[in-house]
Amino acid sequence: MKRNDFDLWLSEFQPFAEEGLRTALEASSWAHAPQKLKDAISYALMSGGKRVRPALAYLGCEVVGGNAEMARPAGVAVEMIHTYSLIHDDLPCMDDDSLRRGQATVHVEFDEATAVLAGDALQSLGFEILAHQSDAAMVQIQTQQLAVAGGPTGMVGGQILDILASHETSDLAEVCAIHQSKTAALLACAFQMGVVAASKDPEPWRDYSLTLGCLFQATDDLLDATATTADLGKTAGKDAEAGKATLVSSLGLEEGRQFAENLAQRAKEEFRRLCHSPGDSPLYNLPDFLLSRCR
Repeated sequence: MKRNDFDLWLSEFQPFAEEGLRTALEASSWAHAPQKLKDAISYALMSGGKRVRPALAYLGCEVVGGNAEMARPAGVAVEMIHTYSLIHDDLPCMDDDSLRRGQATVHVEFDEATAVLAGDALQSLGFEILAHQSDAAMVQIQTQQLAVAGGPTGMVGGQILDILASHETSDLAEVCAIHQSKTAALLACAFQMGVVAASKDPEPWRDYSLTLGCLFQATDDLLDATATTADLGKTAGKDAEAGKATLVSSLGLEEGRQFAENLAQRAKEEFRRLCHSPGDSPLYNLPDFLLSRCR
């Protein structure tokens, strides 16, 4: 296998990520929670998914010369925060969706109150996983990174911008602001937490990781407009139906694709500038993977 083939690399990494999530969950306070809450948390967290965020933590650590195993807690923590956001995003008061990763959403499989509480618990568990690490200085930095990325100026702030925005009045700048907060902040955080796990400065990688995050959300907007529900594992066409401000609503489909391609090119250029041997890393063609993904 070519190590710079991200798609193949990710398929081999996913079992490693799943095992890390399962092990971390069983070693956490989840093990002593009420059974229904345990079931709902496990149902959401272990339902599959690409595991791009744990992969980014792992590769962020590796690309700066660290032992990638040191980034496993960071990857688990970010995936827990991401999963909590998906549970809440699917609720009737938010996007009101009944399908996620090809299965019933948590509030449909269990009930709305259990879904809210499972999301709340996953947020706490993410920080608990970070706190289990022995390096107190690293824990402090990673905790702050994750709290900011997932908080009022990051993912949660992006969600409220998304709710308030209208496709009729929002321009590209507003859409980009939503993308950067709602999605890119947490994806970039995963990568940067991996760099911190290697005891290196994440700041040089900030623009690169945010560009990757914006590219991920740009392709999400395109897929919602072009892919089928079967392909996505969630309901397609929801953005247009809800009148959301997206890349497609602000630019149209063809210009939106060009915008995403420009982001991919920028990410490649930034990576080549930062990495001494870019062709040796799975990150080398990650932008192409994100650009061409079908779910």
